[in-house]
Amino acid sequence: MSTDNAQPLPPAKRSQLIADLAQSVKPDPATHLVGTELETHGLVVASERPVNYPDHIRRVLEEFCKRFGWQPGDDRGVDGEIIALQRDRASITLEPGGQLELSGKPLPTVHDTCAEFGEYRRHLDGIAKDLGLTFVAAGFHPLAQLADMNHMPKGRYQVMRAYLPTRGGRALDMMHRTCTLQANFDFGSERQCGLRLRTAFAVSALGTAMFANSPFMHGQATELASQRSQVWTDVDPDRCGLPAFAFADDFSFARYVDWALEIPMFFVRRGGRYLAHHQTFAEFMRDGFVDPAGTRHHATTADFRLHLNTLFPEARLNPYIEVRGSDSVPAQFVCALPALWKGLLYDDGACLAAWELVSDLDMAGRLDLWRECREAGLRSPRVKNLCLQLLEISRESLVRQDVRDSKGRDESHFLDPLFRGVQAGASPAHVALDTYDTARGEGLSSAQAIRRAMFFAGVEA
Repeated sequence: MSTDNAQPLPPAKRSQLIADLAQSVKPDPATHLVGTELETHGLVVASERPVNYPDHIRRVLEEFCKRFGWQPGDDRGVDGEIIALQRDRASITLEPGGQLELSGKPLPTVHDTCAEFGEYRRHLDGIAKDLGLTFVAAGFHPLAQLADMNHMPKGRYQVMRAYLPTRGGRALDMMHRTCTLQANFDFGSERQCGLRLRTAFAVSALGTAMFANSPFMHGQATELASQRSQVWTDVDPDRCGLPAFAFADDFSFARYVDWALEIPMFFVRRGGRYLAHHQTFAEFMRDGFVDPAGTRHHATTADFRLHLNTLFPEARLNPYIEVRGSDSVPAQFVCALPALWKGLLYDDGACLAAWELVSDLDMAGRLDLWRECREAGLRSPRVKNLCLQLLEISRESLVRQDVRDSKGRDESHFLDPLFRGVQAGASPAHVALDTYDTARGEGLSSAQAIRRAMFFAGVEA
């Protein structure tokens, strides 16, 4: 959705921002949907180089339009390039380094969202093979140096590339070399929003461990299960991580708005252009903004919605609840993420039980658990035990919800790959490392071994 102001709007007030966020409440649980988002890295098969826009990504987007009925989105590149597609409330967009993201349509069941992503992956693989490309699901690019990554022609990314390195040492890595798997959920009241958001923050680290899938960097194995999660600890302390207010008992939309108001902005968007502007949103509301041409701009609710989209904690309101702490993973794990979180969040008893698993931790303890999950993953006995309990809470919830597919299966069967991994004490990262070691023992080069280990789609490893 465009965030431009087509005509002058009255300056936003704090009360309006709170009321705007409250519009996301859906009192009827039957209207609560599930949305899933998956990012993947593009690679040129012949050269093993990252994709660029004019030779690769542009052609991929054009083929989606020609073959499968997608349409160019409203957002355009700096010179009018197609940088987004849309179809039936779903979108395909570009991350800064050419990562391709499918933001799925909000759907009633995990069965539906799984079918959607299965179709997308088949379509993407077919296009990629025809163009000599492949797309890999991994939390961090396993082969490329940062200097190898090509920049996408998206105006907002130009501003971010200039600003974020002033805030964190790995900001450019985040932008260009990370990929994630996310899920989005609704809520029926302000209180339920607070409870669901608190649980999402509290056990997000356990999701990081179960979906950890970035043990490689620069073509070599590292000591981390999730390099992606490590990157996020050094991006921007204001807008990332685990905000303390989220764990309090007195959540309100006002508290979330007040937190967001005190975070510096990336930009203001006017006339299709992103204008760098790094005051806090509260300062923007108070003082306005004069652009280089001398035009004064006042903050609007549309500006605040855009600002919310530039905040990157482990979970957030955007304005639905977005769970963000997992690496991009191979196809057999994708459906497990929305299933896990639907079980935990769309059942108030399960939501409370999940919270109680870690409710005794203080902030230092939460940060320590997050570190343990990204470093050791499921090889930590404590993390493995907590993940088994969390999975069982989700499984029992999904069985109670009893949403069945045409084969009579409820949504709990999507958790099976996670149960197998947790019981074995092996995150996807550890499976990849074991595969890598075997491939290296067979005489494959490091890059060839990583390609096999990371399940590159469309490539014969």
